[in-house]
Amino acid sequence: MEATEIIHCRGHPLVSASHPTTFEVTMEETLSENGHCIIGVGANKGAGGLLEKFKEILCHDDALLATTLSCEGVRVTVHSKGSAAMTLNHPTDFVWRRSTFVCGRTIGIRSDHVAATLPPELVDHLKTGCPMVVTMTASRPG
Repeated sequence: MEATEIIHCRGHPLVSASHPTTFEVTMEETLSENGHCIIGVGANKGAGGLLEKFKEILCHDDALLATTLSCEGVRVTVHSKGSAAMTLNHPTDFVWRRSTFVCGRTIGIRSDHVAATLPPELVDHLKTGCPMVVTMTASRPG
């Protein structure tokens, strides 16, 4: 069982990608100097806009999430887990977390990458405002 969602967003001059436990993509157009986890702005949807099939697959404790971030030829794949506690109802944001904390904007938990561990080349491109494609594939056994 599998479903894929593709999000389009872009970087911002204030992307620092220094957060040690999360990273975030948002529909918001701007970023403050305190947004250390935000790596993409201007997303074409938030968690609440995901397809129901995608949500149904991801909202289980045995679900896996593979997220590929692509920007200017640099690609990184982040592996996370889903959770039955996820609501995926936030209107503007997606957050990938190293922890197991879940709220309406949490798209992945136990992620193997956070803002501070993303490739420096990716972060450099995002700081120039380059477009980024976020491809998320949720899957479950069976």
